[in-house]
Amino acid sequence: MWRDYLRSHWPLMSVALLLMVIEGSTLGALSWMLEPLFDRVFSAKEAGMIWWVGGAIFGLFLLRALTSVLSRTVLTNISLKTSTAMQVDLLRHILTLDQGFFVRNPPGALIERVQGDTQAVQGTWQVFIAGGGRDMVALVSLFGVAISIDPIWTLAALIGAPLLIVPTALAQRYIRRKTRQMREESSDRATHLDEVFHGINAVKLNRMEDYQVGRFTALVNKIRRSQVKMSASTATIPALIDVTTGLGFFAVLLLGGGEIISGERSVGEFMSFFTAMALAFQPLRRLGNISGTWQSAAASLERLYGLFDTEPTIRPPAQPKPLPASTEIRLEDVRLSYGQTPVLRGLSFTAEAGKTTALVGPSGAGKSTVFGLLTRLIDPNEGRVTLGGTDLRDLDLAELRSQFSSVAQEAALFDETIRENVLLGRDDVSPETLARVLEAAHVQDFVAPLAEGLDTRAGPRGSALSGGQRQRVAIARALMRDTPILLLDEATSALDTASEAKVAQALEDLSQGRTTLVIAHRLSTVRNADKIVVMAEGRVVEEGTHETLLAAGGTYAALCQMQLVD
Repeated sequence: MWRDYLRSHWPLMSVALLLMVIEGSTLGALSWMLEPLFDRVFSAKEAGMIWWVGGAIFGLFLLRALTSVLSRTVLTNISLKTSTAMQVDLLRHILTLDQGFFVRNPPGALIERVQGDTQAVQGTWQVFIAGGGRDMVALVSLFGVAISIDPIWTLAALIGAPLLIVPTALAQRYIRRKTRQMREESSDRATHLDEVFHGINAVKLNRMEDYQVGRFTALVNKIRRSQVKMSASTATIPALIDVTTGLGFFAVLLLGGGEIISGERSVGEFMSFFTAMALAFQPLRRLGNISGTWQSAAASLERLYGLFDTEPTIRPPAQPKPLPASTEIRLEDVRLSYGQTPVLRGLSFTAEAGKTTALVGPSGAGKSTVFGLLTRLIDPNEGRVTLGGTDLRDLDLAELRSQFSSVAQEAALFDETIRENVLLGRDDVSPETLARVLEAAHVQDFVAPLAEGLDTRAGPRGSALSGGQRQRVAIARALMRDTPILLLDEATSALDTASEAKVAQALEDLSQGRTTLVIAHRLSTVRNADKIVVMAEGRVVEEGTHETLLAAGGTYAALCQMQLVD
């Protein structure tokens, strides 16, 4: 997956690799230049060579500086582009998943996947490319210089390399396991913060500040302990390289020291070799770090792969049928369970086209679930839901949902302006149409006094507005969509009496000629519905108008008596 993102940037990657090859090769050239510096300038005292050797060394450092800046700039650009593209693709994929997925995965955990895991992978690409380009070339050039001076010295310098194999393998496994654990703990932290900030009023009113801080402290301390252990494990590999390098230097000194004393080798040759091996020290450490970095990234990649591999259970048909002309809605012996808990138990009723059908009944009767079925946020386990006689599962998802406008009890507003919350990205709405919708939903009543008017931000989840104001914005949004079917879930529940009367009239006007389904707990709001469907325990127990149901003296009449509805 991540290779596909990098493949699209291969021209820039080629440039970055070329720059890093140049940067890495300068180290080998620098160590090679020390031999004439010591032998011809310091030992032979050739004054004219100072300018040539000094100029060459300065040129190498200048070239290294320029290629370093350019390569890191290009790499950062590639790294950010790929991680940004992955975040966008991940969000796009998540938005295709159905309601059950979001029940199982809280928002904080998903935020950590989209943000934390992609950022963890982002740095890895840069490390790998740098390691594969600059550091590998540097090592090749430095060992090339070392071997050209004395292959035996080079073998002696690498005498401790076999000691790295087993400890490195064990450290890699531990790092991967610990990183996976830390990513899960980070998801828990994000989820906890999301819950605290979302429920800040409940936290304050119930004096839960110390309790929530205590829970958060426990979470971050777990993350801290995991990070410390992972850091120690990651540092183990470079530390082992340090030990083996020290052992190699000691072996070279034993071999080369005697040869220099006896005159078999010059000081310049030894200094050039010694410098080559010393300069190889940092690339070796960085390459040692790559194994730990890869294990950390692999844990995040596993989580990302798992998310990308998650498929929606609600899919559009391969060959969707055209939208029917009729908007009659029918549920036929619909059964639905959440896990082992039955919600709908053979629900059947018809909402006639162009008329208002009200769903009433006690909490848990399955009324809101009906709305989820109609818009295919969920599908029934058994039975059929049809629109104009066509099974919803035979219709294109986007076209189906374009038939519905909905206003729920909790108005889902975004941290955008009031204007954007009504328009939802549409740019084809005339000012006159917008003004008419705002007036009908009584949004203009509270917008007019605001300094920024419609450009006032609604705040996170609409927190800058009152409950009634949020509800009116949501109603204006539904009015703006102007769809043939309306779904109203206690649409006026958060309004004061005066506003409720006005908005109820606006909704009644809007529902003329449209198929409207209304969920209501306050029965006074549905007495004029063309049909009232009374639900209990996931099935229909009564149907009829307000008057006929009252006269029947059944469940609806009992509910009305409880609410003193005439």
